[in-house]
Amino acid sequence: MLASIAQTFSNCFRIPELKSRILFTLGLLAICRLTAYIHCPGLDGNTLAEFFRQAAERNAGGGVLGLYSLFTGGALENCAIGALGIMPYISATIIIQLMTAVIPRLSKLAREEGGRTKLIQYGRYLTVVLCLGQGFVMALGWEHPEKIFGEGIGRLVLYEDTPLQIWWYRIQTTLILTTGTMLLMWLGEQITDRGIGNGVSLVITIGILARLPAAFISLKDMFFPGEGLEPRANIGDAVVLLVLLVAVIAGIIAVTQAQRKIPVQYAQRAVGRKVYAGGTSFLPLRVNYSGVMPIIFAQAVLMFPEQIFSRLGQLYDVKLFRDLAASLGHGGGLYLVLYSLMILFFSYFWVATQFNELQIADDLKKHGGYIPGVRPGTATSEYLHNAMHRITLAGAVFLVIIAVIPELLYSRMEVPYAVATFFGGTSLLITVGVMLDTMRQVETHLLMRHYDGFLKKGRIRGRF
Repeated sequence: MLASIAQTFSNCFRIPELKSRILFTLGLLAICRLTAYIHCPGLDGNTLAEFFRQAAERNAGGGVLGLYSLFTGGALENCAIGALGIMPYISATIIIQLMTAVIPRLSKLAREEGGRTKLIQYGRYLTVVLCLGQGFVMALGWEHPEKIFGEGIGRLVLYEDTPLQIWWYRIQTTLILTTGTMLLMWLGEQITDRGIGNGVSLVITIGILARLPAAFISLKDMFFPGEGLEPRANIGDAVVLLVLLVAVIAGIIAVTQAQRKIPVQYAQRAVGRKVYAGGTSFLPLRVNYSGVMPIIFAQAVLMFPEQIFSRLGQLYDVKLFRDLAASLGHGGGLYLVLYSLMILFFSYFWVATQFNELQIADDLKKHGGYIPGVRPGTATSEYLHNAMHRITLAGAVFLVIIAVIPELLYSRMEVPYAVATFFGGTSLLITVGVMLDTMRQVETHLLMRHYDGFLKKGRIRGRF
């Protein structure tokens, strides 16, 4: 199998168009990584990077900002020009999608010719607004790091404490961070158009994979900590971790590609002088329809209660608040329960806002299609709603398991958080999903030119 995969990669560079697309993608991804290391003028990024390194050793990746830094590929902790990452663009896109589901005018625009292009344009405008707001807040955070990151961190701003210098720093940093995000957005779109794979997803993935060297170092320290130190794990733990990693990746691949195929029958119909023959097709319903979004939403919501109760416990010296803050910390019992429930809730919430069974039933009726044994119209929409409701439960339970595994590894088995994040959660879901999508596009180019794909049969099962 390894020889077949090696031969497939060799075939990729025998096709001039595919070769140029792959090299173009790699070149732009390298530029994206540069934005995570070029410091913003007037900021000491080395001090913040050292603070994040120490925070990762003390708790789960540095908490809220550690999670955000994961999606920026370490740009946040380096005070780099790409510190906002691509997340403002992702947030703007999600906001537009949710607004499309609840605002009739946008919903109508999405179905019109050229409407999608208009919505993408709105998303770009909203990205600029979000970048300006988040960039200014981030500039203020770097200006007073002790209020955001806690005590024990030195001064980050290298300008003098004069009103003119401080306001120049704020405006300059806000514009630079906004420009960095817009550059990443443009590079991602160029990869999508002229490269291989989904550009924005690849920008996020390459930032996550940039943490692999640090994860390997932490993994090595578990088994070989150095002279005079006892290893925290043995060969049995290594076998368990390896089996768990393989099982989690296999499960993610299986569920990501899993779908229920609803059979659809099309009757023969006449449009003007043309007669369209009937046929049989299917409507694919994805088991994990919401993807990684429920985990991201759940993490975003649970970021704040721990901080609120912790701050209340410090201000009023109330033991109950301190106990709640400890339970709501990463790996805490209450945190895991709420985390699981919120993932279930947001899985159904995303499906309810994005899966429009009424529109699907109406489109089937207009084109002469129907589900065998189900009446067109309202009965079809109810059938699709019930079918999606059942398979969403399976996808949501799968997401809960994948999301909880890193938390349990960190809190119960004392696996370093840098290592635990690659055993599930958003990191592995995004990485595996993006890799599958990129492989599918590469296979398409290979099969069009009569080359085999990544498997012996010439295609990945479940793809086509």
